[in-house]
Amino acid sequence: MNLDFMTEMKDNYLQTDEGKGVLLAGITLGMLAYQQKNGNEGQKISDTPLFKQIHWGKMTYRDLKRLLSRVPELLKAYKVNYASYLSSLNGKSGELLLKEDTKDLGVNGNFAFTIGFVNSYDYFWKVFSKETTNEEGTHV
Repeated sequence: MNLDFMTEMKDNYLQTDEGKGVLLAGITLGMLAYQQKNGNEGQKISDTPLFKQIHWGKMTYRDLKRLLSRVPELLKAYKVNYASYLSSLNGKSGELLLKEDTKDLGVNGNFAFTIGFVNSYDYFWKVFSKETTNEEGTHV
């Protein structure tokens, strides 16, 4: 797992364990929401069950923990691609969050989560950059 790309980000919040954990949570849940829509042509990410459970801009630390605690169940229920990667990403997110005495996500946490969620595909492959790409540019 490669988290070096986060050092390029100048936001002070993302240099803390809490910020890194929240961003990784956004990446994890964004990838899961994307996989929930797979196979349903025409469905938008905003139509997925997971997307509808997120309190955008108002998420509390409790909400985030509730969502992350459901990841193992969702990985099994939706038979997602890269389940072992998502599981390890979820674990790392939780580990980083547990290192901080977080009580409130606030604006910084909600922003970091949203950025992780909407950029989940790109960030996911930055985290797992040891993966190779074929000549079409898709990850294998």
